[in-house]
Amino acid sequence: MILSLYRGLTTAASPAARAYLARRAIAGKEDPARLTERYGQASAARPDGKLVWIHAASVGESLSMLSLIHRLAEDWPGLNLMMTTGTVTSARILATRLPEHVIHQFVPLDRGRWVRRFLDHWRPDVALWVESEFWPNLLCEIGARGIPSVLVNARISPKSFDGWRKWPSVIGRLLENFELCLAQTEDDARKLEGLGARRVVCRGNLKFSSGPLPVDEPELQDMRQTIGHRPAWLAVSTHPGEEDIIADAHRRIRATRGHALAIIVPRHPARGPSIADKLRAEGSVVRLRSEREPLTDDTEFYIADSMGELGLFYRLADAAFIGGSLIAHGGQNPLEAARLDCAIVHGPDMTNFTAIVDELNGADAIIEATNSEAIANAVGRLIDDPTERDRRIAAARDVAATKAGILDDVVGELTPFIRPLMNGATGTDAGA
Repeated sequence: MILSLYRGLTTAASPAARAYLARRAIAGKEDPARLTERYGQASAARPDGKLVWIHAASVGESLSMLSLIHRLAEDWPGLNLMMTTGTVTSARILATRLPEHVIHQFVPLDRGRWVRRFLDHWRPDVALWVESEFWPNLLCEIGARGIPSVLVNARISPKSFDGWRKWPSVIGRLLENFELCLAQTEDDARKLEGLGARRVVCRGNLKFSSGPLPVDEPELQDMRQTIGHRPAWLAVSTHPGEEDIIADAHRRIRATRGHALAIIVPRHPARGPSIADKLRAEGSVVRLRSEREPLTDDTEFYIADSMGELGLFYRLADAAFIGGSLIAHGGQNPLEAARLDCAIVHGPDMTNFTAIVDELNGADAIIEATNSEAIANAVGRLIDDPTERDRRIAAARDVAATKAGILDDVVGELTPFIRPLMNGATGTDAGA
């Protein structure tokens, strides 16, 4: 009944949906040149042969799939791969990170006609959905067409679990479209089973099996030479409200280390100029990467409002503060820093990464800091004490290394879905 009502409302909402997408395009949240993809109109031809479709909501989810996409391409030569996402930011990053032959499209808005148009064109042979992206029209249409589907890296937050339990028939109907759910944690597996998933297996979080973030080596060498011997620390994926705390912490650090440099990487790069303007109004010397402003000896804050350069800035820093953790957001992936030998500090809310934070804490690899004074003390100590810094870096690196096998396990679970597509073609066949 509820799903039928949803289908009816989304069918009737075509003018409103188009107006909604147009407003997002004006605001920079949609790509005007590719807006028709959101109507289900393909901007590329479907390649001959079998096609595996991977759908991820945004940046974090899509980046977590890169190691899997590279592995599938390597193990199954000739298999066509397409990835869909829903955000401009993810599309821009994937443009430089996806293998050359992998297609990217924006996912259609969840309106029945647009969904059918999308599926009629692409005719995916297998669908891999990432985390908890439950769009009713898309999922039900996939199920109606008998497309084998797997929920990969599945995660159900406590808030989502409580919400879905109020609508058991709805979530049950959506989850039945997945032949297999690969949960990030045992807790996620229990939640999925409680919500009605057919078959659930816990193979770990693919975000923890990714390789080190890439870097432009000439740019890295230039930046290292420019920074020289100055202590530098990083505040990564920061959200509104966090930069004020980071700025106060850095001023405390500079009180006794006057040449220290803070690099701030906002979660949304478009916020870079406003962050810089505010810091300048407070009397700070700020340089903005998007404007290619030169980093000088008197620079206090470097605002790294660019795309796809996290690998560069982690490599430049002695320590990294993980943003999204001073507010009720749940933090970001700390293992990105661990793989690049950057000591890790985080705020009180890392609920999106509870399991890995518990492991890192157990190894005494990370430091929690709840306010600007605590951040300044933690980062200052890591800057001043290379022995402690190196010990924590090594401990975090060891935790990250233990996650390398997750990718093998996930590929093993997916192999029975992919092998039949290849009509006898042989690959590495990791799941055999």
